[in-house]
Amino acid sequence: MSELPTENASSALTLRASSQKQGSAVTAGPDTKPKKKICCACPDTKKLRDECIVEHGEEACAKWIEAHRTCLRAEGFNV
Repeated sequence: MSELPTENASSALTLRASSQKQGSAVTAGPDTKPKKKICCACPDTKKLRDECIVEHGEEACAKWIEAHRTCLRAEGFNV
């Protein structure tokens, strides 16, 4: 697998600022229902998170995990 980018990481995260674990999708309210399924939301941050976890372990990837959760929240998921 390719090495994860360490510079300009915040700009990549800004593009998609939401995250959530699969299976715990709950809407914030009746009028804010997510438009996508949790598995299809935030593919960019999901890819970075998954690659980091595979290569370095979950403990070393808190930054990417939180970035994905933030992206999912922005998409309307309650994580």
